[in-house]
Amino acid sequence: QVQLVESGGGLVQAGGSLRLSCAASGSIFSINSMDWYRQAPGNQRELVARITSGGTTNYADSVKGRFTISRDNAKNTVTLQMNSLKPEDTAVYYCSALLRLSAGRGLTSYWGQGTQVTVSS
Repeated sequence: QVQLVESGGGLVQAGGSLRLSCAASGSIFSINSMDWYRQAPGNQRELVARITSGGTTNYADSVKGRFTISRDNAKNTVTLQMNSLKPEDTAVYYCSALLRLSAGRGLTSYWGQGTQVTVSS
């Protein structure tokens, strides 16, 4: 059984910073990409940032230059450093991992339970 557990959400004033962390545990053979998504009320879930096993990163245009994604492959963790936060960054943030449970098996996505980020103006 694979679990992804996020931590680090909370309430912050506009212009402030938060750091989200996500740890994947369980019987994992390998992890391809690790992502952060977010979903605000009434909106679709959107990809915020992605990092591959090789360290290649991609960001949503709305967070480029403010957010930084990083990962520790040895610990199966991914972190999202969020700076210069804006009220429009308010959302539930979800960690996702595309991983393989054993050699020869296909890739499967797993999701965390989400953590609330609220940015006040």
